[in-house]
Amino acid sequence: MGSLYAAAASYLDARAAGGRWLLRIDDLDRPREAPGSAERIVQTLRAFGFEWDAEIVRQAERTAHYAAAVDGLRTRGLTFECSCSRLSLAETERYPGSCRQGPLTPGAATATRLRIDPGYIQFSDRIQGTYRQDVSASVGDVILKRRDQLFAYLLAVVIDDSAAGVTHVVRGADLLDNTPRQILLQRLLGLPTPAYGHVPVLVEAGGGKLSKSTRSVRVDADSALPQLLRVFELLGLGTPPDRAAPSVAAAWAWATPRWDIGRIPRRLTVPLTG
Repeated sequence: MGSLYAAAASYLDARAAGGRWLLRIDDLDRPREAPGSAERIVQTLRAFGFEWDAEIVRQAERTAHYAAAVDGLRTRGLTFECSCSRLSLAETERYPGSCRQGPLTPGAATATRLRIDPGYIQFSDRIQGTYRQDVSASVGDVILKRRDQLFAYLLAVVIDDSAAGVTHVVRGADLLDNTPRQILLQRLLGLPTPAYGHVPVLVEAGGGKLSKSTRSVRVDADSALPQLLRVFELLGLGTPPDRAAPSVAAAWAWATPRWDIGRIPRRLTVPLTG
């Protein structure tokens, strides 16, 4: 339900503005991808009436673009190799810069990190308002390419948003603190920064993560209409009259002209009740 909620918000925002809505499969971590999961996502989106305006992009097929970006940053002295394992950094809140002068364990597998200097990144979120973060103080030098040689989502999403001409991003507030890192990387790569809007994350009434609760069952494509109408309520659109939404297509047609991002609660989480 939480994924449907965020997807519907981005879809309505694009459609209400006369814009395009794009579908990208973020499948960088292929070893952890469940077989057939991407196809099931596409089928579910179709069942709920989503329509995308370009061919589906799959990040697993775009690694050459990410490699070129890393090479360019490396040439400018903006990256370094780090041999620290996730386990060795498990008790640190931010990367302490251990390998800035060279890998601590010569000969070991390394990750490529972006050198990040102190300083605030600030932007105006369309829902959450002004947000600022000192990326260096918050997380330190971020990973662009992992020790297992897989590229980081942070890098891929920045490259892909620019390549697709994305001007507006609407997504869950669980990615709000990731946005300053993306903006920093956009600036270093000379790429445009989209307008961001972060919708609250749906949680249990007690505040627990929906994804870890009994409510985290998959949306049911066989009952798409009532679930879609529930999402519209959560997005502040109210409930259509019975005759206004006899089908999924009619529900979207009813909701689109009523979309107003200003109705979205300016909170990071919203309890799912009822």
